[in-house]
Amino acid sequence: MWVKLCCLLLYFLALFVLARVFEAVAWYESGFLATQLVDPVALSFRKLRTILECRGLGYSGLPEKKDVRELVEKSGDLMEGELYSALKEEEASEAVSSTNFSGEMHFYELVEDTKDGIWLVQVIANDRSPLVGKVHWEKMVKKVSRFGIRTGTFNCSSDPRYCKRRGWLKSTLIMSVPQTSTSKGKVMLKEYSGRKVEVEHIFKWITAHAASRIKTIYNSEHLKEEWNRSDQYRVKIYLFASLDQPPAFFSALSVKFTGRVEFIFVNVENWDNKSYMAEIGVYKTPSYILRTPEGIYRYGNNTGEFISLRAMDSFLRSLQPEVNDLFVLSLVLVNLMAWMDLFITQGATIKRFVVLISTLGTYNSLLIISWLPVLGFLQLPYLDSFYEYSLKLFRYSNTTTLASWVRADWMFYSSHPALFLSTYLGHGLLIDYFEKKRRRNNNMDEVNANNLEWLSSLWDWYTSYLFHPIASFQHLPFDSDWDEDPDLFLERLAFPDLWLHPLIPTDYIKNLPMWRFRCLGAHSDEEMLETFPDSESDSDSENKDVFSSDREVSEDDELSAFQGCSAGERRRGVEACLCASQCCHHEPCERKAGSYSAAGDLEPDWSAWPSGMLHCTECVVCLENFARGCLLMGLPCGHVFHQNCIVMWLAGGRHCCPVCRWASYKKKQPYTHPQPLSSEPPS
Repeated sequence: MWVKLCCLLLYFLALFVLARVFEAVAWYESGFLATQLVDPVALSFRKLRTILECRGLGYSGLPEKKDVRELVEKSGDLMEGELYSALKEEEASEAVSSTNFSGEMHFYELVEDTKDGIWLVQVIANDRSPLVGKVHWEKMVKKVSRFGIRTGTFNCSSDPRYCKRRGWLKSTLIMSVPQTSTSKGKVMLKEYSGRKVEVEHIFKWITAHAASRIKTIYNSEHLKEEWNRSDQYRVKIYLFASLDQPPAFFSALSVKFTGRVEFIFVNVENWDNKSYMAEIGVYKTPSYILRTPEGIYRYGNNTGEFISLRAMDSFLRSLQPEVNDLFVLSLVLVNLMAWMDLFITQGATIKRFVVLISTLGTYNSLLIISWLPVLGFLQLPYLDSFYEYSLKLFRYSNTTTLASWVRADWMFYSSHPALFLSTYLGHGLLIDYFEKKRRRNNNMDEVNANNLEWLSSLWDWYTSYLFHPIASFQHLPFDSDWDEDPDLFLERLAFPDLWLHPLIPTDYIKNLPMWRFRCLGAHSDEEMLETFPDSESDSDSENKDVFSSDREVSEDDELSAFQGCSAGERRRGVEACLCASQCCHHEPCERKAGSYSAAGDLEPDWSAWPSGMLHCTECVVCLENFARGCLLMGLPCGHVFHQNCIVMWLAGGRHCCPVCRWASYKKKQPYTHPQPLSSEPPS
């Protein structure tokens, strides 16, 4: 996880450096920077008209270039970056979609229930032609969509009862605007009553209704009263300009940031005394002044702060974000970090995509789960001070020059998605190259694995490590791979247990208790080793072989096993014969030295047995008595067998006791031997 985070930070640093390189190249070729001011006098009439359309100012009654230029100057300073973006937006002839409403519920869900947006809906009455023709309507849709105004068409033939209840007996235009200045307030519907149906007249009607929501100041006394008043709004943005009404992008932003930022328009067109403006720090018009509890900020002085909807929207979102904005940002960052796994993971192509899908699902699930308590904590009343301090930190950090560069780069790369994706792919290929080189230097065979080999290893991994019974037998502390790398546990969760009967690994056999069978009054261990060196070495070698290979028995071993079997053993079957010949062949050697049997004179040394084991002298697998010095193994249920016999039994897939059928990997309450009654009389 930390490797992916470091790779993502390196990618963001590369994007920042690349943006500075682009600025240097543009300055070298054209001789200007994006923050350099443009003189409107040097622009053509077409470029001036494009700027006015992007800012949302009408120019239908201004036939001369001089009047258009003055209107551009009154609305704000023009920068090279804004001019470039406006011309590119005009050249891009992208089709803007418009919603077709199917009925009352669809209309109510999208229009009347939307509290933070503006809708323009064309209502077509029954057996009537639309008020605005198809060509003019497409122009209207394209014009208003750049200000975040959504459009739609409601045909009364789909729901005539709703049209009659609303009084829509003729084709008309409906505009929905939030009625109050509070977030999630009521929505009012307004009907177009103008006679002219040209695009400019309809657009002027829309901007006039949107501007009516903005508080307008016409004199210095009112400005002084408003400036010194403190209310629920912590952030206010003032527009000082000599205009009849604020631009459309300013009005659209006032609807979008309802309840978060208050928009105030100060009309200084007929002011004679502007002394109070100088007192509060406003020396020129037009000016966009942001007032916060921390001070005054002049919008337009830093990089990327253009007089446009998109630039000011990103600026205000960084200062006064919603919880949804932070969630979307974290979602984008988490998915970018998860996609790094496609390049960090080495090996087969299928392996890369399987790990990628697993990482995407895991990271997004953890992100959603981690956001749930955050949303719950934000609803608590005593966290209001924490929320205010967080917003203050946002305002301090996002009014710096570095933050303005980051916002400018975000707008640049978001408007050029092909460049963003290509740089991400190039960065990923570099990571893949260095990771592959590092693994080759470490002699890792995983790099050259093909798809079939990896799928085979995946199946082995699934069948061997999905189910771990060995945890129940760990009496001593042990180091787990999950402690070193938490991603191992997260990746394992991506492969659910879809089998009713999973294959159980045999690792737990190594943790079963083992000891040697001894008798009271018998020779010591050193004497046993001297007397029976061959038998001891053979038993140890066989013990190692059983652990190294679970259940592989060759045909030659089977033939030799049957040759050494007695007639009674052959009648007991193949498994008992194999166990008697392979596992217990040391018994004849020990019988020469005198072994213990059920009728023997020697008593077993029960003190050497682990606690919880049942006392017995015969292995029920091979039906042979325990010989002195043979290796025994006990199961959790307490039954005892020859070590080789029970290992062969368990390795064959029968993970249960041959006597009581208790699971061999499951703990059981240990058996306690009854204490013998004391023969001494109580004192």
